[in-house]
Amino acid sequence: MKVSEHIRISKRAVRYLFSLSRSYAICLILNAVLVNILPYVPIYFSAKLLDALYDGKPLGTLGLYVFLTVGIVFGVSLVSTYLSSRRDISAGEMYRNDDWQFSEKAMQMAYASVEDPEVTLLREQIAMESQTGYNQWCLISCTESLVSCATVLFMSLSMTFSFFLLDSIPLVMKFAFVGGILLTIACGILANRKTEVLTNRYFESCVSLNTFGGKYARYIEHYSSGKDIRIYDMAEGLLDLNRKRMRTVYQNGMKLYTKTAALQAVTTVLEHILRFGVYMILIYAAVAGGITIGSVARYVSCVMLLLSGASGLVSALQKALMNHVHLKRFFSYFDIPNPMYQGSLTVEKRDDNEYFVEFRDVSFCYPNTESYALRHVNLKFKVGEKLAIVGKNGSGKTTFIKLMCRLYDPTEGEILLNGVNIKKYDYDEYMSIFSVVFQDFRLFGFRLGENVAAGPSYDPQKTRECLFQAGFGKRLAAMPEGMESFLFKEFDESGIEISGGEGQRIALARALYKDAPFLILDEPTSALDPVAEYEVYSSFNEIAGDKTAVYISHRLASCRFCDKIVVFDAGKIVQTGSHEALIADEAGLYHALWHAQAQYYTTDAAKA
Repeated sequence: MKVSEHIRISKRAVRYLFSLSRSYAICLILNAVLVNILPYVPIYFSAKLLDALYDGKPLGTLGLYVFLTVGIVFGVSLVSTYLSSRRDISAGEMYRNDDWQFSEKAMQMAYASVEDPEVTLLREQIAMESQTGYNQWCLISCTESLVSCATVLFMSLSMTFSFFLLDSIPLVMKFAFVGGILLTIACGILANRKTEVLTNRYFESCVSLNTFGGKYARYIEHYSSGKDIRIYDMAEGLLDLNRKRMRTVYQNGMKLYTKTAALQAVTTVLEHILRFGVYMILIYAAVAGGITIGSVARYVSCVMLLLSGASGLVSALQKALMNHVHLKRFFSYFDIPNPMYQGSLTVEKRDDNEYFVEFRDVSFCYPNTESYALRHVNLKFKVGEKLAIVGKNGSGKTTFIKLMCRLYDPTEGEILLNGVNIKKYDYDEYMSIFSVVFQDFRLFGFRLGENVAAGPSYDPQKTRECLFQAGFGKRLAAMPEGMESFLFKEFDESGIEISGGEGQRIALARALYKDAPFLILDEPTSALDPVAEYEVYSSFNEIAGDKTAVYISHRLASCRFCDKIVVFDAGKIVQTGSHEALIADEAGLYHALWHAQAQYYTTDAAKA
């Protein structure tokens, strides 16, 4: 990585730290400065006190030095304590903002990126690296270390500068002293660099282990896993897996700490040799009468702190530079662009709900793939029609819906709403005209009413009507807390467990609650039993009302009530028409699929 790139990442990293919590960053830096100034107060005044005692100064002078030492230390400690408490308070804000940064990015990201496996892997890698100690957490520790060590260096150099001006110390000793400091620092740099390389390798090996550990913990901790663990006698196997992981972490850690201890031992030996040399030089100067007793104590203490500060500064700088590799990946996630043109036109609010949708020679290829999911699709329909989309798995049905809802833009061709390319409409406003129940819909561990309204506040009467309309009325009546009942047990131990079919009904109620002109249902009855499925079919016209209902299903019997049926095969529309017209076409795919399913159900019925 070039120097210019390191500088760019450093600037962005500091801005990011302040964006998480300005209060936290300021308190972190100021407190690091004060904490590292603190040791120099007693060093300076203790030297003054020793010299005053040796010179026989009056008691008032001695008392003044003691008062200044205690008073300044007390005052600085109070300020430091206040800054520490403010930093700890601001830490909560920082953690929340850090989480929100990722949530906000996920919500602003194009849906194509959300579905992109490479983006998912990038997000997981960043999460594991952060958990291991890289990225923003390493940035925080490095910032504190750099400020601390820079303060120590400044204070130490300020209080040892006069050492080099003493005439009583020969020039050769001064050069030897400087050479010893430089040699110790150089060895510290090499040892720290090797230590950081070893530590970096260790942490990188921990990323995959932490990924496994995170998934393991989530599986073990979730109450729904208890059934499988007990029925399939998985407990010992799972424990053995975790033992192996922990053993690997322990063994790798022992290797790391053994090697780093050996490296640090070299620097420690050199530091003690230098400490001995400093004592000898200062004793020589004191015997020669060129230095006071208090100065000896001050120089020895400050030189040791100087070595510690220099070594720490180099270590923190090396660690920060190595973290830049991870920060580059970290920021690359936030730099993922949203190529979806947002548009500016207002979607016309029509009282008559006369919306016309047209697919005009639309073809689509998913990102990072070469094969087309849709090819040359041409279709036109209007609000109020009941449109069924049928076909085999992988024929392009769900892709068609994603394009219509503008989760993706066509690779070729265009989609029109009332004669206008949908790209030209305001993106959020265009999305507001669709209510969709996808196969992979998600319910949350919040209250039932909040799930239906898809938000923290909801209209109780409207919510109840939507639930009853979706066929959830009987289940609602049996819930002790009604719409205030929590789903699942993530947030409340008394949370209600629901079946897959009940979940589909709640998802359908959510779509009805939005009350958008387009109602799109992707396999809405796949988890329902035949009786419940029939109830949904029977009431579907009432549920859809005057909305356009786009209905995707594998069960062709459920499509008979639709005005128009579109048959997809291999990404193309191969048939369009009513059920009666399509079933009459014996050479068509719909006829083949219908009779294949009818034969299947007839066989099942005969066996029953």
